[in-house]
Amino acid sequence: MANPVILSVDDDPAVSRAVARDLRRRYGDRYRVVRANAGPEALEALREIKLRGEQVALLLADYRMPEMTGIEFLEAAMDLFPAARRVLLTAYADTGAAIDAINLVDLDHYLLKPWHPPEEKLYPVVDSLLDAWSASPIAAATEIRVVGHRWSAESFAIRDFLARNLVPYRWLLVDDPEGVRLLAAAGVTEADVPLVVTGDGKTLVAPAEAELAGLIGLNVTPTADFYDLIVVGGGPAGLGAAVYGASEGLRTVLVERLATGGQAGQSSRIENYLGFPDGVSGAQLTDRARRQALKFGAELLSTREVVGLDEAGSARVLRFSDGQSLAAHSVVLATGVSYRMLAAPGLDEFTGRGVFYGSASSEAPSCVGADVYIVGGANSAGQAAVYFSRYAQRVHLLIRGADLTASMSQYLIEQLGRIEQVTVHPHTEVVSAAGDEHLQQLTLRDTRTGEQRDVDTSWLFVFIGAEPRTGWLDGTVVRDDRGFVVTGPDLVATK
Repeated sequence: MANPVILSVDDDPAVSRAVARDLRRRYGDRYRVVRANAGPEALEALREIKLRGEQVALLLADYRMPEMTGIEFLEAAMDLFPAARRVLLTAYADTGAAIDAINLVDLDHYLLKPWHPPEEKLYPVVDSLLDAWSASPIAAATEIRVVGHRWSAESFAIRDFLARNLVPYRWLLVDDPEGVRLLAAAGVTEADVPLVVTGDGKTLVAPAEAELAGLIGLNVTPTADFYDLIVVGGGPAGLGAAVYGASEGLRTVLVERLATGGQAGQSSRIENYLGFPDGVSGAQLTDRARRQALKFGAELLSTREVVGLDEAGSARVLRFSDGQSLAAHSVVLATGVSYRMLAAPGLDEFTGRGVFYGSASSEAPSCVGADVYIVGGANSAGQAAVYFSRYAQRVHLLIRGADLTASMSQYLIEQLGRIEQVTVHPHTEVVSAAGDEHLQQLTLRDTRTGEQRDVDTSWLFVFIGAEPRTGWLDGTVVRDDRGFVVTGPDLVATK
């Protein structure tokens, strides 16, 4: 694989040369430094880099450029390389714009020009950002290719795992010319897929999540047997607990079953999260929180399923599904929830083959020109409808109530109202599904009249609430009838 790229863009040729010179002097042995004199030119360079399958570690853009401002360039560049660290080069008078850009383009840093000497004002910032990028799963992953059947639940599970962990990959069908070549080179048949192939030629056939995690550079093994604090669950609450624990000097480890970010990490856009007035994607929020936890020294363990919690004197011991255990002085439970399954004949057999629980953003590009059906009336369903409207011909939002006001935030209702491709169907429920190898038809019912109708579709995404993931705590901590852990005054009353 070629060295990762550092790209700088500045419309002043002298400054552009100086930036590239300083970067090459320090990083030229490990990174390929590319410079451009305008935003459009830089975007074209990024497209070529993308087509060659190379990675971009860092983007530096001057704020004031005539054809395209640095903020506009970084915003466009995010679509091509969302994991690249972003720096805005500004004059002192433009620091206000730089601060605004922190939320608009998820800016990592801004640098005031000039920055001489670079050893004091440039390199420490760039060192920190490159270290953060190098520690991310995307840096560990060479070009990953996944070969499988279009409507295979196993293939979907692998693609979903990679997407949730922010790892780019190429998806190839078994009958694609390149897919056929890869199967032949690996010595496997169509019956053996899914096949995962790395850029250096390593192959995995139908890998387990732990195997895949190790392949992309995720940590699956703790470095110690005992910690001050174990956090169970890698959603925003768990990541927050890990940040606070590690920042106070506690030896902290976070244990996650699938991918950091939880359900929030799957959201295409979150606009009511504190500190992000212009909104933030779930992936960006997760990436920031993950980097922050690692910065303070927390360990993050992936693909580890916790099945039990025991007392051992003053210590607490977690038991994993593979028989191993881990102990600590304290355990924070941030296990989150799992999506409720939609009970209708035919749906179970199509899970992962047209029926999906959660946003399943990895499927969005395949929905181009299709009709997509979404069940649910809360914010998760609304965010998914906004996201899929960018790809689908029409998005149908099915709700059992009369309207969205009882369960969805007003800002999101107004946003949906402005999207022509989105249609809300009140008093509507799914009563059955049909198809051959994958979902092909849904039967919908009007809950007021009982009238039923069939619709042709291969895409159903379900957001009908969630259940606490606390079954493994049975007999250990007090839970209510619905499985939620009892805390505070309710716990006192229970006693």
